[in-house]
Amino acid sequence: MSPNADHLSARESHFDGERWVGYRTYVKLVRTGRERAPYHIKSPADVYRAFEQLSACDRERFFALHLDARSCVCGVELVSQGSLNSTIISPREVYKSALLANAAGVIVLHNHPSGDPTPSADDRAVTRHLIEAGRLLDIPLYDHVVIGDGRYVSFAEAGLL
Repeated sequence: MSPNADHLSARESHFDGERWVGYRTYVKLVRTGRERAPYHIKSPADVYRAFEQLSACDRERFFALHLDARSCVCGVELVSQGSLNSTIISPREVYKSALLANAAGVIVLHNHPSGDPTPSADDRAVTRHLIEAGRLLDIPLYDHVVIGDGRYVSFAEAGLL
């Protein structure tokens, strides 16, 4: 079905007693060939090494790593980009792309432009919401890594999950 198939005007859209007739929404997932060997995540240090350049960013950036059943990265998404000391995170945005990537689990990470990777109260609250959403969707949150200047804090290593 092409996006323009069965295109109806607003007046032609209606509920016929059993189903909605009119505009349709659909999602199409296209997997492209791998350009490189899969990146295997064995520890929070692997996440830090892959994203340590974030410590040079002047704004907070929040990423979601989608992992397959072998803990290999099957997707990476920049979920949000904010200001010097905050960004808005929605579980909906984190898990939408994880569902589309058929992820077995998620690791989220973000930077603190201040250089201090100590998790804030907001970081802890967001993590709790993401854990809860992941349980509902059966896509666990494996870790939340905060990157600072030359170092990182892993929620999993710190026992904060």
